[in-house]
Amino acid sequence: MATPRVLAVSRDELHRFSKRPVESITLVAGLGVRGDAHAGTLVQHRSRVRRDPNQPNLRQVHLLAHEVFDQARAMGYELSPGDLGENVLTEELDLLGLPTGTLLDLGGPVVRLTGLRNPCAQINDFQPGLLKVVLSRADGTPTDVPAPPTASRGSATASVIRTAGAMAVVERDGTVWPGAPISVTLPEGTHVPLAPV
Repeated sequence: MATPRVLAVSRDELHRFSKRPVESITLVAGLGVRGDAHAGTLVQHRSRVRRDPNQPNLRQVHLLAHEVFDQARAMGYELSPGDLGENVLTEELDLLGLPTGTLLDLGGPVVRLTGLRNPCAQINDFQPGLLKVVLSRADGTPTDVPAPPTASRGSATASVIRTAGAMAVVERDGTVWPGAPISVTLPEGTHVPLAPV
């Protein structure tokens, strides 16, 4: 099995959907990515600020598995690093299978996983129809189409699968470079699956 690693890093000082790939990013404990619009101790995502600007920022760093790009390509979409707004693009890491509280050492800096990115309709503004790549139901029913009246109760409530990445907070400062190995430390005790944050 190949070693998990950082494939690319991105940031953007403005609140835009995509982020710009850069040579490296600097993580600051408790804040996020230096120079990124989503850095801060309190929530920075605009929709969440409107609901409650005093929430802690559990979305300081957005990580995305490169395998999502392969899935998108198979569905007719081309994506590049930063396109989905991720700060860290990973490779050879079952990112979505890790439990809440997992520590990821990104070659020195450490982040703690807080939950899943909950993809929104902005993805379809970036590329029409792209939302179906990162959001589906476990039974295969499209998420953007209501269940037909003849559908069973179970199919209307099938669990939603989100593959738009994981969110994290910074636990240890440092610089992240493409090619950095990723070390995983699972939390002690009962493992809780990642849920949307």
